[in-house]
Amino acid sequence: MRTLCDLTARRGDLDLRFTPSPTAAEGIEGHQRIAARRGPAYETEISLRGHFGELAVRGRADGFDPVLGRLEEIKTHRGDLAAQPEHHRHLHWAQLECYGALFCAERGLERLRLALVYLDIASGAETIIEEERDAAELQAAFEARCQAFSAWARAQAAHREARDTALAPLPFPHAEFRAGQRALAAAVWRATGAGQVLLAQAPTGIGKTVATIYPLLRAMPAQQLEQLYFLTARTTGRQLALDALARLREGGAEPLRVLELTAREKACEHPDKACHGQSCPLAQGFYDRLAAAREAALAAGGMNAPALRTLAASHRICPYWLAQDLMRWADVVVGDYNHFFDLGAGLHTLALESEGRCAVLVDEAHNLPERARQMYSASLDESRWRGLRRIARGPLRRPLQAMLGAWRELLDGYSEADTAGAAVAGDQASPGDSGTPGTRGAPRTWGAADSGYRALPQAPDELVRALAHCSSALAEALEGAEGSASPEESALLQEAWFEALGFLRLAERFGSHSCYDLVVEGAGRARRSVLTLRNLLPAPHLQSRWQSVHSAVLFSATLGPDRFIRNLLGVPEEAVWIDIPSPFEADQLQVHLVPQVSTRWADRARSVAPIARLIADQWHRHPGNYLAFFSSYDYLTQVAEQLSRDAPEITQWVQSRRMDEAERRAFVDRFTPGGQGVGFAVLGGAFGEGIDLPGERLVGAFIATLGLPQVNPANERLRTCLQEAFGQGFEDTYLIPGLRKVVQAAGRVIRRPEDRGVVYLIDDRFCRTEVRDLLPRWWQPQIWRPSTNRGAAR
Repeated sequence: MRTLCDLTARRGDLDLRFTPSPTAAEGIEGHQRIAARRGPAYETEISLRGHFGELAVRGRADGFDPVLGRLEEIKTHRGDLAAQPEHHRHLHWAQLECYGALFCAERGLERLRLALVYLDIASGAETIIEEERDAAELQAAFEARCQAFSAWARAQAAHREARDTALAPLPFPHAEFRAGQRALAAAVWRATGAGQVLLAQAPTGIGKTVATIYPLLRAMPAQQLEQLYFLTARTTGRQLALDALARLREGGAEPLRVLELTAREKACEHPDKACHGQSCPLAQGFYDRLAAAREAALAAGGMNAPALRTLAASHRICPYWLAQDLMRWADVVVGDYNHFFDLGAGLHTLALESEGRCAVLVDEAHNLPERARQMYSASLDESRWRGLRRIARGPLRRPLQAMLGAWRELLDGYSEADTAGAAVAGDQASPGDSGTPGTRGAPRTWGAADSGYRALPQAPDELVRALAHCSSALAEALEGAEGSASPEESALLQEAWFEALGFLRLAERFGSHSCYDLVVEGAGRARRSVLTLRNLLPAPHLQSRWQSVHSAVLFSATLGPDRFIRNLLGVPEEAVWIDIPSPFEADQLQVHLVPQVSTRWADRARSVAPIARLIADQWHRHPGNYLAFFSSYDYLTQVAEQLSRDAPEITQWVQSRRMDEAERRAFVDRFTPGGQGVGFAVLGGAFGEGIDLPGERLVGAFIATLGLPQVNPANERLRTCLQEAFGQGFEDTYLIPGLRKVVQAAGRVIRRPEDRGVVYLIDDRFCRTEVRDLLPRWWQPQIWRPSTNRGAAR
């Protein structure tokens, strides 16, 4: 029903002034509140089905009051209903009229009362818009919509048939499988056929992208899957998927519709304008021009971001919102993790609507735990809310003052004596004999007199309640500000509202998987405090995502250990684990452990000269392109400067802070075949994974850090949580995430069967058993000894 009405009833401008809508939890609670008011005979969630020719329509009406003889469509909202865009109301009536037609047909009614019931979630007030209609009139309206939709539906059915006909015999896009590639593809095929979650650890360089996409496309016809979602953490991963899909389309899957999703801020053509027809020319008449743009995009099939932008411009509509509409009609959607895993993510909504007839591929899935923690965390900055006082007017003033008062009470309740982690110092964890973080060196101290991390032992309920009231007042203030407030004031109000809504959505889901903390800096007027609802264990949030799809494949070269990824991501118990053996031989990659150097903070100054000498010696023995990874920009700068003094003949290029996409591309482009030089980069940054430098583009790497996360109160709280949940807090918080970054960086060196290279792991801790156990099994690391290696060849 939603699809039918979306396609046939929307008209006029795109208008987001009445959004965001209430949360899903608020919507459910609102429906329950209305049902409770109606009495015991009230019927809810009424399943309805109907047919028009070959078109089958299904949906659920919200409620029927038999006492009043009234079918109701319930919509929760925020703020003044008078501000609701006209096309929203028109769409709601279209849905209710269609439900009314099916209801009359099912129960043999000649007339029916229809009511749109709008519930203000803040005040609880109902606004009821009611009409009485003849069954024949409702049936005519329903058939008219079905008639308008039928031509489109037939075209989609024809496309689906052509797509499945092409996919079933689709040939592999290369002459042969690489070593390890066939085993991965077979595992994906089996998991898709069984409707399972597959956890696949497969080495870098075997072609994981095409090895996962290809078998899933082949399985779509037999499994009757509607869509495939390919989710990545980085732009480079997205491009690899688009390239593989383009090759598959050229090789026989031409009917396949491939859509690339991009972030709103990247797609927006008018970032200085608001999303409504009175401000943005691409929002004006958006729905009137959408149908033609949609048809043109789907006819093209390949809908990457540049192509979609050009097409949207030719139809004078917004490219971002065009892509959002096309999600429903694409066969393969390539996007970021947040497009499926975020709260309210559009792809997850589509998966639910399709009743699980879709599959998910999660690229470089070792990134998902940390990205999920970020998605399910939110912060409030006190300074932003204090700054609102100068523009707060009318009904916003009192809720804002109450919220700031609750904030002050929260701060007063936690003295410096309560500050967590005041004694914790050191910028890296160190695996010791007891399995606890080491504290060698003290570059930074938390909990000093002017700043501190404060762990809250319980949820700040008073502040959250005050924030909810303030959020409702902000919605009203935004409506009242139109035409009277400056653009800057309106932007501040809107940013605060969005921040509040994001925080409240997560506060509704607060549990043992998350915590609250405060970071306070300064004092008096200079004080700045940030309250964070911090997710520690994303598994409870992610479980519903796995349940919403037919199958899912999570793959990475550094996915394991098995129990680690299962625990953090909450995959079903029956999820399958596979570890693909490396196709590379140990003699292709010389791995040297360098125990003579410590990269701990206290030893940094002493380590600079030996590392620079090691780089220079290796470069002189075997000139070529190398990457050198360090734990910070400061550290890599010190070594780069020392190398310049010791060996000025060696060309260098250095990663800098906040490099844009063009600068990152220029950095990678310096690695040319036959080139000679050293690139300096931060481990875990843009160049530690996701870049492909085969052959002579990269012949070696130096990794002068274990990559262990910083020991600070937030990470210590995470360690405590994971220790209590799984009994291996140090490993799960520090050791495994750090060594993953090391292995990913080393994986840049060997990309193809004919590649040869060298990796230096610089730190005495690399020699420890618990560290070596996390390195790839096919590596055969050797202890580097200056006296015996000075003349060695690569």
